[in-house]
Amino acid sequence: MRGALERRLGLAGWAERAVPGRYRCLVPLLAAAVCPHPPLIVPELAGAAAPELAELRDACAAAVAAVYAAGADTIVLVGAGERTTELALPRRGSFAPWGLPLTVDLGTPHPDPASPSPVRTAPPRSDHPALLRAVPPRGGSGSLPAVPPPGGVEPVPPPVDDAELPLSLLVGAWLVERTAPPAPTAWRMVSVASDEPADRCAALGAGLRVDGPWALLVLGDGSACHGPKAPGYDDPRAGAYDEGVARALADADADALLGLDPVLSAQLGVAGRPAWQVLAGAVRVAGGDWHGELRHHGVPYGVGYLVASWTRTDPTGPDGTPAGDAGTRAGDAGTAAAGGGTR
Repeated sequence: MRGALERRLGLAGWAERAVPGRYRCLVPLLAAAVCPHPPLIVPELAGAAAPELAELRDACAAAVAAVYAAGADTIVLVGAGERTTELALPRRGSFAPWGLPLTVDLGTPHPDPASPSPVRTAPPRSDHPALLRAVPPRGGSGSLPAVPPPGGVEPVPPPVDDAELPLSLLVGAWLVERTAPPAPTAWRMVSVASDEPADRCAALGAGLRVDGPWALLVLGDGSACHGPKAPGYDDPRAGAYDEGVARALADADADALLGLDPVLSAQLGVAGRPAWQVLAGAVRVAGGDWHGELRHHGVPYGVGYLVASWTRTDPTGPDGTPAGDAGTRAGDAGTAAAGGGTR
């Protein structure tokens, strides 16, 4: 039944609770980071091309650091996958399908927050950069275990040690392992079906139920149709689409993200649309004032990569403390962690 899936995702009763002024106190959403998920963001995988994405890498590190600085006890990773479900933690993923047997873990405590668990590395793959963005072939190891969609029975949790994470969440786990949190942090990981309707994405964001102050790490690429050599081939609509997303992220405009057309997004090869709309649903229902900062916007290899930070700026935060000051500190801390902002 749909209720079973909603209970697993923390959506049960979301409609009754989704009153901005009231819900804000129950679920203190403090901040969000928006990052893309190209495999080439991993330097060992990029090889000689690693410097080309150095600014992107630094911007993502700053965005993740800003989320930590906001004071969240729990960080929820959200990214597109084949099914809408919350994944069991702890969890292990691998970049082996992209030619690098590097593993990342999420939800496994580290003895020292400043010393993440070691990863295994190997010589990088030499494929064309654009091909490294694509998911592994369907006949291979790139799909999640089948999970009933809303309206089916309650999903069975996937294996804890599973290298078949969606690419979006795999990169997200790598980002938080690379920029380790300064304090003990709880993690959750949610996969959103790439064809999930906008209203269901918004409902998922609105209904996420988290104990204590929390934040979002939202993973998603822009259009894959920038130029004739892009993975999705050239589409003249790609530029305007990504510019609109960039403005929405810079302005913390939840309504603009919720207005993204799923059909057009699919035509333009936009992987981030579902996760961005989960973010928008969470922020809209949380209420308060939000500040957006666009840290990076580029189209290397014909794919739109956008990095942004959203922080609360309302005079009184969800826990009764000045949220405006906290939001400013979070943004400053994120920029300092990366050695300065990037655009």
